[in-house]
This record gives sequence, C-alpha cells and structure tokens, in this order.
Amino acid sequence: MINSKQLTLSEVTSKQILKKFGVTFAQESEVLSAKDAADVASKIGFPVAIKVCANAISHKTERGLVRLNIRNTEEALTAANDLLKMTTKADGDVSLLVAKMESGRRELIVGLVRDPQFGALVMCGLGGIFAEVFSDIVFAPAPLSKQGALQMLTRLKNQTALQEFRGESAVDTSQLGDILVAVSNAGVDDPSIISVDINPVIVRADGSLVAVDALVVKQEPESLDKAETPEHHQHLSDDHFVSLFEPRGVVVVGASTHPGKFGFVSLHNILASGYAGKIFATNLEKATVLGINCLASVDDLPENEVDLAFICTPASTNLEILRACARKSIRAVYVTSAGYGEAGDAGRKAQEELKALANELGLLLLGPNGQGIVSTPKNLCAQIVGPYPPSGSISLISQSGNFVSSFMNYSRQTKVGIARAVSAGNAAQVGIPEFFSFYANDLATKVVLAYIEGISNGNELASSMKKLTDKKPLVVVKGGSTDGGARAAASHTGALASDDRIFDGICASNNVIRVADAEDAFDIAATFATQPLPKGPNTIVLTTVGGWGVVTSDVIAVDGVLNLMQLPQDLSKDISALLPDRWSKNNPVDCAGGETRDTIADVMRLIAKHPQVDSIIFLGLGIQSNQARLMREGSFFDKFELARIVHYHEGQDEKYAQVAAELSIETGKPILVATELGVADPNNPGVLAVQKTGRLCYANGQRAARALSSVYQYAKAKGHAK
Repeated sequence: MINSKQLTLSEVTSKQILKKFGVTFAQESEVLSAKDAADVASKIGFPVAIKVCANAISHKTERGLVRLNIRNTEEALTAANDLLKMTTKADGDVSLLVAKMESGRRELIVGLVRDPQFGALVMCGLGGIFAEVFSDIVFAPAPLSKQGALQMLTRLKNQTALQEFRGESAVDTSQLGDILVAVSNAGVDDPSIISVDINPVIVRADGSLVAVDALVVKQEPESLDKAETPEHHQHLSDDHFVSLFEPRGVVVVGASTHPGKFGFVSLHNILASGYAGKIFATNLEKATVLGINCLASVDDLPENEVDLAFICTPASTNLEILRACARKSIRAVYVTSAGYGEAGDAGRKAQEELKALANELGLLLLGPNGQGIVSTPKNLCAQIVGPYPPSGSISLISQSGNFVSSFMNYSRQTKVGIARAVSAGNAAQVGIPEFFSFYANDLATKVVLAYIEGISNGNELASSMKKLTDKKPLVVVKGGSTDGGARAAASHTGALASDDRIFDGICASNNVIRVADAEDAFDIAATFATQPLPKGPNTIVLTTVGGWGVVTSDVIAVDGVLNLMQLPQDLSKDISALLPDRWSKNNPVDCAGGETRDTIADVMRLIAKHPQVDSIIFLGLGIQSNQARLMREGSFFDKFELARIVHYHEGQDEKYAQVAAELSIETGKPILVATELGVADPNNPGVLAVQKTGRLCYANGQRAARALSSVYQYAKAKGHAK
C-alpha cells in the first residue's frame, strides 16, 4: 500500500460510515465546545465518556485525549476544557464526542483488513485483557454471509468467553454475526476502505453488544495496490496435464552415464518403475545409458510419439531445448535445472524468459529447479530422487521436493498408495493452484495432500481451493507459519508468506483441512482415501489395552469434535453377555482381558451395527502376534507345541484386521485400527493384515482420533454428516 495516499477518518466519520451498514454504537453526540459537551452529557445521562475527535488524531488514548466515567455536569465541563487545551494546531479541526458509558466484563474486537494476497478479510477476536493473554483472532474473506460469520466465531480458541461468564449471559452471537456481516458489506461496497477497527465491542451483562469506538482508514482508489490478475494460461488444457501424467512417450533430455547425475537417475527411475510407454533419451555423445541408445538431440526424436520431456541440462541450454520440444509436438516439459528464480536477479530474469517462451510455444512447463513427477496409474516415476510409492488415490503437490519424498515415504511405510505426485519447484508457469484445479476433476485422485510455503497470488490460490474442495477433500501443511519460518520460506522459494492467521481463515472458509504436522496430514489424507465418511460424531473406542484407551479418549475430549458417546443400554447389555463382569461397562469399551477366540470380532460387530454408533477406533491389534514373535525367536519354538499357539495368535490378529475392514464396508462406518506396532514392528501379522485390506494402520490411538476428527469436520461441512 502507498502510505502517503492513506486517509484516517475521524471517529465520528468512521461511525457514520459503519452505521449505514447496521453497526450499533453507544448513544453519543458530537459537539464543538466545552459548554455544549456538558449540556449533552446531562441529556445523555451520567456516567459518560468524552473524547477529542479529528481526522489527524487516530490514537486518542496514547495522547490522553479521552476521559471516562464522568459523573456530573461540573466534571464534564472541566474534562472538556482540559481536553481542548491538549490539542495542537497540527490536529486541525477538532470536536468533542460525548458518549454514554457502557459496561461489561467482556470486550471483543471486530475489523476488516485488505490483505495484499487475499483481498478484504473480516476479523474478529477477544478484546480487553483477553486480547493480551490469548491473542485470539480469526479471519474470513469478504463477502461474508451470516452463516459464514457464525461459522467464523466457532474458530475462536476460547469459546468459554462467548458462553455464560461470571453471572453474565452468553454473547448474542447472532448480533455479533450481524456486525461482522455489516463490516464485510462496508468493505465490499467501498473498495477504498483498507481497514476498519471497531474496538472495543462491549458485551453487556445480558449478552447484547454495543460498539464503543471505531476507526476507518481509506485509500484513494488510484493508489490502491491491485491484486495480481490470475494467470489463466489460455493455451493450457486438460490435454497438457494428461501429457504430463499419462504420456505416450517420455524423453530424458541430458541423459548421463554417470550414476550420480540427474540425467542417469531420472532415466533409471523411469525404467525401474515399469513405465510401459516409449522411452527415449538424448546425450550429445549419443552414449548408451541403461540400455537406451541415446539420440544427439530432441530434434532426432520420431514425430508425434513423445508427450513429456524431462530436462536435466544446464539452464543456459534450455530455451533452445523448449523450441525443439515444440517442433516435436511435445506438450509437457519438466525442468530440473537450477540457477533460476532461487539464484538472484539474473536467475529470475532467466526464469521469466523460460516461462515466456513456454507460453509462446504452447507448452506446459513444470519447474524449474524441481524434483519431478510420479503417476502410478501409468507406472511413471520421472524423478531425480526416490522413492516410488505404491499405487493409490492420494495425490500430492508441493512447493518443496523434500515433502513430496516424505509423503511418499509414509506411503511406502503404510502401504496406503499415491496416485499423482508433483514437486512444483520454482513454479515459473504453473504451481499449486493449477494442480488443485486439475486434481478436482482427476478420476485417479480421491484426496489431495499439499505442502505450501509461499503465496504469490492469494486470490488464485483461494479460488482453486474452493474448486477442489467442492468435489474432494484437501489437506494442507503450510510452512512459514512463524516469523522465522516465513523468512526461511522466502529464502527457499523467493515467495511471499502471507499472515498465518489470514491463511487459516482462507482455509477454513474453503473447507480446507490445515494441519501443522506432516505425519498427521498423511494420516488424515489416508483416512479419506481408505475409510467411509462418518455420518455423525458418535465414536466408540474398543480396546484390549486400557491405557491407550484412556489417552485416546483424552484426545477426543480435548479436541471437542467427536462425541465419546455413552454406551446405549441395549448395547452395554449385549456386550456384557460376551465379556466378564470386570469389563469397563463404559466407553472406552475395555475388554479387560476377557478375549476368547471370537470375542473381539463379536464385540466389534455389535458396536458397528448399533444404529447410534457412527465410528469405531480399535486399539490393541498385534499384541498376540507380538508374543508369537517372541516365541518364534526363542529357543523353545520347536518344542512344547509352540508352533500351534504361534499360528493361533497370528491368526487372531489377522482376523481382527479383516473383520474391521469387512464391518466398515458392510455398515459404511469408519473403523480405524491403531497400534504402535505399525511403526515399531511393521512386519507384525496384525499390521500386515490391516495393510492387506488397503487401510491405514494408525501409529497410535491419539493419531487415529485426530484424523477421524478432521474427517468428521469435513463431512459435516459438506453436509454428509450430522
């Protein structure tokens, strides 16, 4: 923004603007003299507050230009005279604002900001002492509906401050929602308003609200920084992305005989992954690499047989290579070369030239400075590093190649597969938004998992998020959420990290699931990929390990999203018929060591089929197989008929995993199986049996509960759950 063109309006003018949109302020009157101030105070009724107002005065309190709790006419006259004496010529024309004193133990802040990335956003937070202690503020993009405003309020961390408080009624959230909508409407109606600050909004004892102070800052329209117009890349179509992910043929440009070079590794990975399309490579010396007889250049390729070029050559050669690709009707190019936008002014200029040429030639350009792509439906691993994941329905897009690798490593560990994976690199032409838009209609993709560091065009990103989440879930990990992280992101990608709480608001408004931890993010994506959506919050924890049942229940209680339901009497009675009297008779359902051959399966079946139950978290899988492993490893395995008991133990755990999957399919309810053995002993027969069903074996009950909470919130927001 251009500060010299900004105009801070007086409190009186600010309130006049906001009143037109429905914001309610305390009873008050503007006067010019001390005598008039005293007269008006008497009419309003004491106690009152008196303030100095002027366009040039925005921080009245800091200058001592406010008097509170004035209780009679004499005090009002004295206060008004004192205030006028404190003004200066620099303040310009001044007036006095006399207002009825409003009281309440709680204060709120409402406002509007115009973010350079995401445009106008409405803000709401806890004020007064709460603001200092909790820094509890949330944002939502304008325009804001009443429903959106009420949903926005649920994101405040300290919900107790909105409820009954020290003998005072709960906050009238409907009225607060109206104020938020009014501020939104003001920002939408007048683009010259760049900020609104209504502070405080006092909560009266009966829960009603009254705004006390307001400040509006405007900026002349011609000086407003206009949000960057989204680049729609008119030449790009779905066919370009099909060429990227499902090419008829691939050429590695710059293949190398040296196993440490990108040109060797990428060709190796394409061959090793089992890609069945045509594979070509270029090498200036026409060497043979991994059995592929290289061509001297792209111009030597056969006509119309290659859709994707994977470029591993120095940056200085890439412009001519792009021209050659266009001559051979190649539609998609992935540039791994460094030395572009991440490398200073000269690199940024080279990157702009590369993008401009790709646009001119009608090419889809990925990178530069990228790691590569994966498309398991075509057994394609065009990457300069490993790994290659199993096939599945999670699709990845990341501004960091390392995060692509990390998510694919989790995929390999858990056997929950990946459909597509892209490292965006410097995203010269296309990046996160374009892939969100493609994945929205991609039949191979069921859920999208993304890592975002920087934001170059907030409006385009938000629009693509909505387009995607209208059809399928999106899970996002964002770097740069702290000042230090934002600086690191800028040095990594050269991108601008927007305010983190604003990004939270954008995600929430578009039903994006934002997660701070990469492991939790993969858990959530894997849950979407492998479990049905819950139809409600009612959850039962079924456990053979009491402690894990307790801590899992703690997570559910603290999160406050799922309902650790009370056991219905009929369900409790039916379970009692299967377990000894010492079982918990509560939720969690702790079997208390009463398991026999079919007990766990039978109890799980009773719970899953009960109409009031929406989801199950099952804990304790693998314990019997753990004992079986110790017996296998001991010196007595070939004696005392241990082989028989070992096979029994392992078979039981396999059965539990199979029954959980079968019941989930039969009932359409999520049944999440969790055990630390999923990490500690991935070869445990119970863990392997879960993986064989195509589902995630969660590392512990706490992670399972967090994942289920996120999936339920999405299902509820989309109208799939109550």
